[in-house]
Amino acid sequence: MKLPRLHLAALALGACMVLPVAAHASNKIFVTFAGSMGNVMNLHLGPAFAKAHQVEFQGDGQGAYGLAHLIAGHQLTPDVFISITPGPIEVLMKAGLAKKAYPVASTQMCIAYSPKSPFAKDFASGKMPWYKILEMPNAAFGRTDPKTDPQGQNIVFTMQLAERYYHQPGLATKILGPIENPQQIFSEMSLLARLKSGQMAASSGYLSAVKSLHLPYIKLPVEINLSDPAYKKSWYDKAGFKLNVDGKEKTVTPQPLVFYAVVPTDAPNPKLGEEFIQFLQSPEGQKMFHDDGYSAPKGDPLG
Repeated sequence: MKLPRLHLAALALGACMVLPVAAHASNKIFVTFAGSMGNVMNLHLGPAFAKAHQVEFQGDGQGAYGLAHLIAGHQLTPDVFISITPGPIEVLMKAGLAKKAYPVASTQMCIAYSPKSPFAKDFASGKMPWYKILEMPNAAFGRTDPKTDPQGQNIVFTMQLAERYYHQPGLATKILGPIENPQQIFSEMSLLARLKSGQMAASSGYLSAVKSLHLPYIKLPVEINLSDPAYKKSWYDKAGFKLNVDGKEKTVTPQPLVFYAVVPTDAPNPKLGEEFIQFLQSPEGQKMFHDDGYSAPKGDPLG
């Protein structure tokens, strides 16, 4: 479904009630996005939109949950927010800062490995299952923080599902240790860079981000890669764990690996934000996604 045209006067009025007029610079668009999108956003989509619309593109990529809480707390006021999975969008909806979000791309979980690691030949040969390699001593594994980043949660789900799929009890604990393991957790922006430099043997990864960085990877079966909403009830819903966030314990469960874009209700330039989402949905935008390793959007809009 394409993003509908919004009533511009209403958008402008809503923005004026939140931000001072001086902040409404129409020659700049500020986009916050899931950190794994850094390559496609900063090198391709952002510059192409900026050139076509004669504006300056400013991008900020971080863990999507962390960004959502910053936006909900009015510490960030982007024109567009792009999340991986519905969860971070729901944070904004609960805060009254989002009405409808649109799927713009999708991806899947994979295991990326370092070409500089002594384990690279083992991963490449395929003679030993990837999870057995990761259980070996000194096979350092990296991931992101499950409290602030959906990918940090998704790799835990993937490992839990792998236990069932490969009939390997205890696989997740052997590879990950505790859910919140400081020895494995890095920021999303630095994770794959560290892997590429050889600081770890392997890491979690979205196939889209791993392909865009030209890293070798292990492709995972659909039953554990969280890519297909059709497997949600039959497979993905078997995974889940408890997480303590802000002193409150909650149970988290898998959500489809779809990227959703939304114009927050307090966006300084909502019309420009709307046009940016339309660009992401356009044939030109979709080709840029595809060329960077992303799959087509799946499912319906949120909200």
